[in-house]
Amino acid sequence: MQPKDLEEPLRMKLSLTKVVNGCRLGKIKNLGKTGDCTMDIPGCLLYTKTGSAPHLTHHTLHKIHGVPAMAQLTLSALAEHHEVLAEYKEGVGKFIGMPESLLYCSLHDPVSPCPAGYVTNKSVSVWGVGGRVEMTASKFMAIQQVLQPDWFQCLSDGEATCDEATSIKRARKSVDRSLLFLDNCLKLQEESEVLQKSVIIGVIEGGDVMEERLRSARETAKRPVGGFLLDGFQGTATLETRLHLLSSVTAELPEHKPRLICGVSQPDEVLECIERGVDLFESFFPYLATERGCALTFSFDYQPIPEETLLQQNGTEEEVKYVDQTKKSKTTSCNQEITSFEINLKEKKYQEDFDPLVRECPCYCCKNHTRAYIHHLLVTNELLAGVLLMMHNFEHYFGFFQAIREALKSDRLAQLKELIHRQAS
Repeated sequence: MQPKDLEEPLRMKLSLTKVVNGCRLGKIKNLGKTGDCTMDIPGCLLYTKTGSAPHLTHHTLHKIHGVPAMAQLTLSALAEHHEVLAEYKEGVGKFIGMPESLLYCSLHDPVSPCPAGYVTNKSVSVWGVGGRVEMTASKFMAIQQVLQPDWFQCLSDGEATCDEATSIKRARKSVDRSLLFLDNCLKLQEESEVLQKSVIIGVIEGGDVMEERLRSARETAKRPVGGFLLDGFQGTATLETRLHLLSSVTAELPEHKPRLICGVSQPDEVLECIERGVDLFESFFPYLATERGCALTFSFDYQPIPEETLLQQNGTEEEVKYVDQTKKSKTTSCNQEITSFEINLKEKKYQEDFDPLVRECPCYCCKNHTRAYIHHLLVTNELLAGVLLMMHNFEHYFGFFQAIREALKSDRLAQLKELIHRQAS
């Protein structure tokens, strides 16, 4: 009886301290195998490539302030190596050198689009370096048993995104398949002693068909899942359509379980989703900016006068005008275009710019290096450019979520949202 008594207090619990106009402020408690970890919401996950923060060693990652408690791994990157991990027998956390970190295993890498047409009633395909790996429910759960993550996304048919081309029939099929996968995975989890402490995240599908989205939400909420992943909201439908769907879906979900969203990572869209009850986001946006040779420079200091803040952070009025020159795409957060939230340090104008990337930024890069130095590293293709940019971009992005939580505490989210949207337009 003693093991059961010990397990009971460790059950994950979401504690909300404040709910304002749909925005949820709180903590997720009793996380991890030992139940002694917590995570703030709204928040984000640490984006990784095969279990490592891109461009960074564990040592350099520890120099970044505000690193999220939970790291995101992708099944697409790990599936090919599951036999090695099975022989290792101690889980992926210890294998990648992050035994103390909370781990969330998602199906796909948010920055790598998957080919469509490879989902059947019995399997979902993920794509690794070696090509396609077909996942039945039993194979999927066997791999999760090897990985031993704290949370994992359930198998689902995620091909029905919020696109105008998605038919009602296809949306219905995505929901039916996803619920079938969920039931099969829950049954297999019950039979696995290793996965008893892992939390399965149910996936909400249905494309842009309201009826199917609501059915997916209601039916998934009836199952004993630990949280919900809102999938397919990164499609080409208008932002207004996607946000309307999102509001309707979150209204159907229980308040005491966390809501994640995939494919949304841009600051203005993050705030819109938070206002509609989303708790956790992926942090691939800093990685995309780094890969473009860009530094995140958007301001989230909502307390001073916005105009003064922009000038203080970016240095000159020319930088503020740069926002207008780099209009972002309104369709998806996963596009490769330079957004208005960043500056392109490959541009020649930064050759003799001896300011830090962002004034007053506490990151290692801004304290020790200049825009001109990063420009030099980029044009000479030095690997250090990616390291320094990744350190800055991660810290800046994690600081943005800290600012969101502080704004919610002080009832000033409207000011922060206004500041972000001024930089997005």
